[in-house]
Amino acid sequence: MPVSHHALHAPVSLPDDSIAAAGQELAESAWIDVIQRMDEVYSELVASQETLETKHRELAEAHHFTEGVLAAMTDVLIVCDTVGKVRQVNRAMLQLTGRSENALVGCDLTELVQDSQSRQQIASLLAAGRSDVQDVEIALPRQQGEPVPVTWNVSPLYDGEGRYSGFVAVGRPVGELKRAYAQLQAAHQALKSAQAQLVQAEKMASLGRLVAGVAHELNNPISFVLGNAHAMQRYAAKLTRYLNAIHAHDLSPENQALRIELKIDRLIADLPSLSEGLMEGAERSGHIVDALKRFSAVEENTRQRVDLADLTQRALHWVSRAAPFRVEVINIGLDSPAWVCGSANQLQQVLVNLIQNAFDAIEKTMKPRLELNITRQTHSVELQLHDNGSGISEEALPLIFDPFFTTKPIGKGTGLGLSISYGIVERHGGQLSADNHPDGGACFTLSLPAFKD
Repeated sequence: MPVSHHALHAPVSLPDDSIAAAGQELAESAWIDVIQRMDEVYSELVASQETLETKHRELAEAHHFTEGVLAAMTDVLIVCDTVGKVRQVNRAMLQLTGRSENALVGCDLTELVQDSQSRQQIASLLAAGRSDVQDVEIALPRQQGEPVPVTWNVSPLYDGEGRYSGFVAVGRPVGELKRAYAQLQAAHQALKSAQAQLVQAEKMASLGRLVAGVAHELNNPISFVLGNAHAMQRYAAKLTRYLNAIHAHDLSPENQALRIELKIDRLIADLPSLSEGLMEGAERSGHIVDALKRFSAVEENTRQRVDLADLTQRALHWVSRAAPFRVEVINIGLDSPAWVCGSANQLQQVLVNLIQNAFDAIEKTMKPRLELNITRQTHSVELQLHDNGSGISEEALPLIFDPFFTTKPIGKGTGLGLSISYGIVERHGGQLSADNHPDGGACFTLSLPAFKD
């Protein structure tokens, strides 16, 4: 049986309670989904907020750290963009120029300089662009005073994507560099001087122990030779007198021939010079041994109150009286006492030696002159002896205090005077040095501890 058209499209009717229940269940499910989604979004927002706060703290700490580093820098720092506008400066830049940060940031770098040479340097710097590190010198003007020459180290600056965004210039005033270099040079010279003194002190200590033994061993044979030389001189005079008395009488032909064969007359004539040469050699050997003994001797009482000015004048008087020529002496600071701590006898020996060496150095000078200068300091007293001789050669200067080293001719010096003087001054806790004076001639400097009550 066919179905009618109205029958196919007829609505299905449901109970009212079922429809209400289904709608309520659907609404509750939708609200639950919304609440869960809101919870998820809220949790994400909270996590994002915490992350942002952490990043903000880290960024603030990094910013404060960078600001602290820039403020602590003693070198001048400028950050510029690609066209030379100042983006950032540090505190050292503000102090050097005397300007505020607002006055510097945003202005052209060329506006900070005045001379044409510095502007040319900046133009070359901008033209070079992203080239490697450059070193330039640009003078910065100050509000008060002359412009300050500054040596700059310029490096290219890149942003986070690796694009060239300007340059960073770090500079230091040239005056500070010169002072630092001068201090470095002074420290280097002081180190070299201290090292040389340390080597010399160790060498003198070792030589002192060696010389003490050598002097003791040489003393007995030298004394024996010296005593026999005196006896030989007396015997030679007696033998000469006796032979002359015999030769005054007529000799037999045999004795006359023997006299000629043995060359007795020549021997008699040579005996005085031979005995004098033997005496001179023996006495010189004795002087060397005495000097060696003094070199190795240790004075127990080196803590006396001694006037160095008075000792210097006394030594000058002794040496001047023995000198065969006149010397112009310039005394500076010797008119008042200069109290030092030491042994008067030993220091007198040092001063006589130094002044005698100065006199020997200017003996052949046209107008011999010696300048003695005493300066008194808090903890020390310094004496300088400056002559107008030919000075000390570069080869002899490092060896001047070595034992047995001398530039004097044979027989004029033993080469022990300065070595002994150096050892004496060292035992007194002082220093003895030699150098060539800028005005010419040699200059010896003696420094001794000042006497304190």
